[in-house]
Amino acid sequence: MPDYSKMSKGKIYFISLGCDKNLVDSEYMLGILSSNGYTITNDEDEADTVIVNTCGFIKDAQEESIETILEAAALKSEGRISKLIVAGCLSERYKGEILKEIPEVDAIVGTTAYDGILNALDCQNTGSEHFCDISRLVEPESSRLITGGMFSSSLKIAEGCDKRCTYCIIPSLRGSYRSYPMSRLIAEAKYLASRGVKELNIIAQETTVYGRDLYGKKMLPELLRKLCAVDGIEWVRLLYCYPEEITDELIDTIKSEPKICHYIDMPIQHSSDDILRRMGRHTNRLELEDIISRIRENIPDIVLRTTLITGFPGEIEEDHEDLMDFVSRMQFDRLGVFTYSAEDGTPAALFPDQVGEDVKEERRDAIMQLQQDIAFRKAEAMKGRVIKVLTEGRIPEDDVYVGRSYMDAQDIDGYVFFKADYPVMSGDFIDILITGAEGYDLTGVPAEEES
Repeated sequence: MPDYSKMSKGKIYFISLGCDKNLVDSEYMLGILSSNGYTITNDEDEADTVIVNTCGFIKDAQEESIETILEAAALKSEGRISKLIVAGCLSERYKGEILKEIPEVDAIVGTTAYDGILNALDCQNTGSEHFCDISRLVEPESSRLITGGMFSSSLKIAEGCDKRCTYCIIPSLRGSYRSYPMSRLIAEAKYLASRGVKELNIIAQETTVYGRDLYGKKMLPELLRKLCAVDGIEWVRLLYCYPEEITDELIDTIKSEPKICHYIDMPIQHSSDDILRRMGRHTNRLELEDIISRIRENIPDIVLRTTLITGFPGEIEEDHEDLMDFVSRMQFDRLGVFTYSAEDGTPAALFPDQVGEDVKEERRDAIMQLQQDIAFRKAEAMKGRVIKVLTEGRIPEDDVYVGRSYMDAQDIDGYVFFKADYPVMSGDFIDILITGAEGYDLTGVPAEEES
């Protein structure tokens, strides 16, 4: 590795906010910076430049991003850093406003222009520098600098979205759907495996239509088969699968490829036909129930995760009750609920019959309580089963190891805690006999010890 103490162009303190897709962009930028002579530091007091990769999806994320930018701006005003660059979704959405209202910002880098980060560092803060073009698809030449868990990493297979849901600002922030070439994705998977990654999380705004723009048909099953052939990769996990795009071929691929986790993240958002129509979704309740039934019939041990929105404009009590009934009947293994956020520039923000915040939160809490009962009951039912666990570390004060099974995505779902009479290394896969449940988490012991 180069001796950056002798050749560093400067020290960068990098802050990445938002989703896993944003984190991948951050890792590409960090790779570009480190391979071009910049030093990355985890101490803001050492840095001469701060880069904030922002999220602008919903109001809470926007507020966090703005607060973070203002904190960095204060560092520049105090003379503690010399340059401040803002990247990501918020910068794409409000580039002009940020440059005008926060004069400490030297440059803006948009969502699909992160390869402009080096040019941004050369900017002289004239109040007009921005590098944004959501029609582009960056093919980074440098390697990613992995920042997350050493053994699990995300592979972003596409950029943008064509769905145009009425509540969502993503197409305006990241453009239309563009798949990355399969050859590039396989090469990146091999690189990640060479760095010790054992679990690939397949991500995009929507993964299930991968390849249709490049190859004329959906190519996710073929991509998955090729990823499973990469030496060193032991788990492949599917996220962001739109239900209407899940085909029999995809189900068969998940069923037949041993490396693919029997886990699907499938955002549904609602069950009421009227609300689904107003959301601009492409399914109704009966179709959703059919898709879920087909998946479970073919893959009995599948873990289904979904996300829902409460308080969408026009949602009445009957719609909420429909959703409660749907959750009760479908018995999702993992479920998250968000209250509707009216986002500027989306059709739904202008819809009549906006729902009050108190009602949104009451409905969210009711669904989460229902789901908690389902999840806790499912966790209790795991007692006595032996499951494969990826060890992620040890908690010394509790003398316990922590890991995840195929049922749990990193930083989203629960954990498996276990004790062992012998050292277990992080990154090791180990068969664990489940002996108990603590809320969403499981406890156990190595299966061979128990036998």
